[in-house]
Amino acid sequence: MSTPALDDKALQDLEQKFDPEMRFRPLPVAATTLVGALLIALSLFHYYTAGFGLLQEITHRGVHLAFVLGLIFLVFPHRQALLTATPRTGWANPAGVPWFDWALALAAAAAALYIPWVFHDLMFRVGNPGTLDVIMGTIMIVALLEATRRSMGWPLPVIAIIFIVYALAGPVFPGLLKHAGSSWNQLVSHQYLTSQGIYGVAVGVVATYVFHFVLFGVLATRIGLGQLFLDVASAVAGRYAGGPAKVSVFGSAMFGMLSGSSVANAVTVGSLTIPAMIRVGYKREFAGGVEAAASTGGQITPPVLGAAAFLMIEFLSLPYQTIIAAAAVPAFMHFFGVFMQVHFEAKRFGLRGLTPEEMPRLRESFRQRWPTLVPLVLLVFILVSGRTPYLAAFAGITSCAIVGLTTRVSGNTAANWGLFAALHAVLLVLVFGGIQDTHLKVALFLVAFTAAPLLLRALKVDGRIGLPVLVEAFGTGAKYALAVGAAAATVGIVIGVVTLTGVGFKLSTLITGAAQAVAGGVGTLIPAALVEPKTLTLLAALIMTGLVCILLGAGIPTTANYIIMVTVAAPTLVLLGVEPLVAHFFVFYYGVLADITPPVALAAYAAAGMAGSDPFRTGNTAFRLGLAKVLVPFVFVFSPSLLIVAKGFTPYDFAVTFIGCILGITLLAAALSKFLLVEMRRSEQWVCGIASLLMIAPGLVPTLVGVAIASPVVLRHVVAMRRGT
Repeated sequence: MSTPALDDKALQDLEQKFDPEMRFRPLPVAATTLVGALLIALSLFHYYTAGFGLLQEITHRGVHLAFVLGLIFLVFPHRQALLTATPRTGWANPAGVPWFDWALALAAAAAALYIPWVFHDLMFRVGNPGTLDVIMGTIMIVALLEATRRSMGWPLPVIAIIFIVYALAGPVFPGLLKHAGSSWNQLVSHQYLTSQGIYGVAVGVVATYVFHFVLFGVLATRIGLGQLFLDVASAVAGRYAGGPAKVSVFGSAMFGMLSGSSVANAVTVGSLTIPAMIRVGYKREFAGGVEAAASTGGQITPPVLGAAAFLMIEFLSLPYQTIIAAAAVPAFMHFFGVFMQVHFEAKRFGLRGLTPEEMPRLRESFRQRWPTLVPLVLLVFILVSGRTPYLAAFAGITSCAIVGLTTRVSGNTAANWGLFAALHAVLLVLVFGGIQDTHLKVALFLVAFTAAPLLLRALKVDGRIGLPVLVEAFGTGAKYALAVGAAAATVGIVIGVVTLTGVGFKLSTLITGAAQAVAGGVGTLIPAALVEPKTLTLLAALIMTGLVCILLGAGIPTTANYIIMVTVAAPTLVLLGVEPLVAHFFVFYYGVLADITPPVALAAYAAAGMAGSDPFRTGNTAFRLGLAKVLVPFVFVFSPSLLIVAKGFTPYDFAVTFIGCILGITLLAAALSKFLLVEMRRSEQWVCGIASLLMIAPGLVPTLVGVAIASPVVLRHVVAMRRGT
């Protein structure tokens, strides 16, 4: 029995229920049509510019912000109660949207487009803004804060307001935090008229990279690639003990290649795997915890990785291939840690795998869905070839459309394959043909892809999706990008204050001082021959940084968390000798960890809703299952070889660290699950826990010490298993 097909409408409903960024107000038909047209126009704008050339930087970002902010005021209500209220129409609510929301949408769009409009003499306005500049900048800041509040709640706007107050009231702050202060005009000039604030790198990355990959993920799911991944996961892991939970881990890892969202991953994969886990005997909170922990891996799994990966490209000036290579091994460690706990839990309670009748037929699934792999393969190939990520996304999106419209799930004819091959040939010419003339490229695209629907109709070729589904996917992809677009612009305010006041360096000094004080206190208890003071200082700074990342992540999304921590905390780690790439990955991983860290753990809450379990207990279970993600960042800070492309990589260091992590994570999973080969005693859990930490610690000596400590426990379990006790 094949895995049930994913119901797109049901998945969207689940995401809206559990993800605050997807909670849109109900609209009458007229407003729905208008909003739908604007969403599709936003997707088409990004699709066109990705394939045929970006606009001037400031113009591109301005158009993107105008769409995003305007749409947020139309689709997100100012009060949560309106999400379930029947829309009212009248003079005060044109088309079911309050008049002040229309006014805010128009004002925000005008303020966003003002900068591209005056760009020709912008250099003369910076530092000396005119009255109109200040008015439009004030409108932009106020509208942006309100748009962010509506789309993702209060925490991020409050953080931005605190930074604004700090910029204005600098002289009143004590000690190192004191600065000369800034007037409102100066602040608006810096935030609005320069590329150091709202129109900075964060908005640029969302407008240039993130949007395109979000759209690709939506389209790839629509054509059935996500379903193929789930079928493969079921066939590979389903038959073994605790099969559905292992399917959840494998499925979330593969689906994470398409989706950079923990909640979307949890909802899509969990809607199929959580009921199956409960059916074979897993506790409800464990079933939800498995899915939540595995789903957070989607944001650290190549090739998509989530928005933070594209921000790393800009911040570190590294090619995307380097970011992908660095992410590969830590992502594997995360999924391996979850998998091993699932395995030991299943063995401990004797949970069965899936029966042949419950598993999909892999050969049949591949026969029906192998064309859906073409867009992903093409996207990865173009990325590896050195082309820009947005061009790769353009090719992936186009290939998804070709696959969806020209191939059937079964019964493809020569006409199907002919159109499939011809349109992909045109796509490859557009990407690799070296055509420099944009008009010629556009003409070639229009001729090929305008003729395609006519040929489809003339040849009576049906695809796995229809044109209406393709149009709907373009609208849905834009919806997914609204909240992250507003968050990126609001984080620009934080970055602007940091660059205007120099508070980033001051905070780094404070953090370093605090870490040295903590290290000095701990150092009195540990012989200097065992640990150097510098190492203790770095360890203290890492722990403080990780805790702040988790606390920030409780209220703001991963992308915003990453940008703030990179601006404030990453410089501290670099000052302490950590390589920039490693420092960025550290704060990125701990920001993602917030999705499974109670009391606010969105992925765990989504999984708990589907499992019918207590959200807090589900979050605790998910955190326990994701402990590998807690420990691995410390490992690659002290042994950067684990990131493969970090400076100082050697095969020996990598092998020692990799093997130590595998052994340590396995033993830690056993200790947490109270089972290795047989049931564990309490004392054995403690022994294995201590030994696992030594194994995970970089270096051959601690690994061997850990192996020596754990050996008696392993030996007893081998003997007990052979005796059947």
